[in-house]
Amino acid sequence: MNARERLIVGLDVPTLGEAEQIVSTLGDDVLFFKIGYQLVFAGGLEFARDLAQSGKKIFLDMKLLDIDNTVASGVENIVKMGMSMLTLHAYPKAMKAAVEAAKGSELCLLGVTVLTSMDEQDLIAAGYEYDPHTLVLRRAEQALLAGMGGVVCSAEESAAVRKIVGPEMAIVTPGIRPAGSEKGDQKRVMTPADALKAGSSHLVVARPIVKAPDPKEAARAILAEMEAAL
Repeated sequence: MNARERLIVGLDVPTLGEAEQIVSTLGDDVLFFKIGYQLVFAGGLEFARDLAQSGKKIFLDMKLLDIDNTVASGVENIVKMGMSMLTLHAYPKAMKAAVEAAKGSELCLLGVTVLTSMDEQDLIAAGYEYDPHTLVLRRAEQALLAGMGGVVCSAEESAAVRKIVGPEMAIVTPGIRPAGSEKGDQKRVMTPADALKAGSSHLVVARPIVKAPDPKEAARAILAEMEAAL
């Protein structure tokens, strides 16, 4: 894969109009887009379907978690939408149900390990007995055993996760920040080049591109940094 196939631009904006403008501005420079809760609840599901039909690749970031049958039913319909990637929380039963439902399709299922906005104190407050690194590795192993297409984790854990999941599974990392940019609400971040060198296969970048004065130039700069690292 080249950099264009590895960069996922997060359409983390409140309206379809803004999302459409970003996609138009970025043009052919960007192939892959992430659509999450904010845009989904503003009519983003049909927009995601339309983008997929136009030739773009869509990472639907829904972080599914429910009883097995509900997860499976949701995945079956998402497959029909032509999505390229879908997230669910990396709980073994949910992952197994999703894998069975997506069997035979090209949908890459991603297990979310630990959110990049969470550190050890956040996990303790949530009732977990593991530190972020340990919990990420445990969930990566469970995702591998479930037959998932990949995992979502911080780039800080990419190297250790790669040793567990091997060369084929996708490792998708949010919390990517070009040198000099603000961290925002992310606590575990890394530059694009360092993330790729650490073992990440795909990088999710939102604010550094969509909030940039010139999104197209910002995307091109990140793509150039990624190409240099590959």
